[in-house]
Amino acid sequence: MQGGAVDEDFAEFVRVALPGLLRYGHLLTGNPHDAADLVQIVLEKIGVRWGTLRGAESPLPYVKRAMANTHVSRWRSRRRESLVADIPEPPPYTPPDRLENEPLWQALAALPPRQRTVVVLRYYEGLSEAEIADAMRISPGTVKSQASKALASLRGKLGTLVGAGDEW
Repeated sequence: MQGGAVDEDFAEFVRVALPGLLRYGHLLTGNPHDAADLVQIVLEKIGVRWGTLRGAESPLPYVKRAMANTHVSRWRSRRRESLVADIPEPPPYTPPDRLENEPLWQALAALPPRQRTVVVLRYYEGLSEAEIADAMRISPGTVKSQASKALASLRGKLGTLVGAGDEW
């Protein structure tokens, strides 16, 4: 195929996959703005290599794995403190997220980034503990402990909504 056909094929993939990628990014990052940034970063990287990727049966799992890896790299680099000379301007007003008042979403968003990432990869993407450990570059034991802590936190936050006697 010529370059134009490859570009058209990539544009079609983006058109079809974009809503799902944005939802997946939203789950990973905790907000729609960071999700859009994450999707854009990954699609830029993927677009350059689309000619070799489009031969795969389905490039979507590859793109989602790249999103998870990029997200992990971004929150690792953000953890490092950087001092600035001037106080930054406050961010402009953004309308509230439509999921903001959903109890499950609030509980998920309140989790620390590592725990939230483990939960999303395990229960939304269905990855195994070994796959998650490989993607996040942590040990399988850490995956288990982070998932356990996250589920305990979610149970604690959502248990009052379900009822004290109800079990998950």
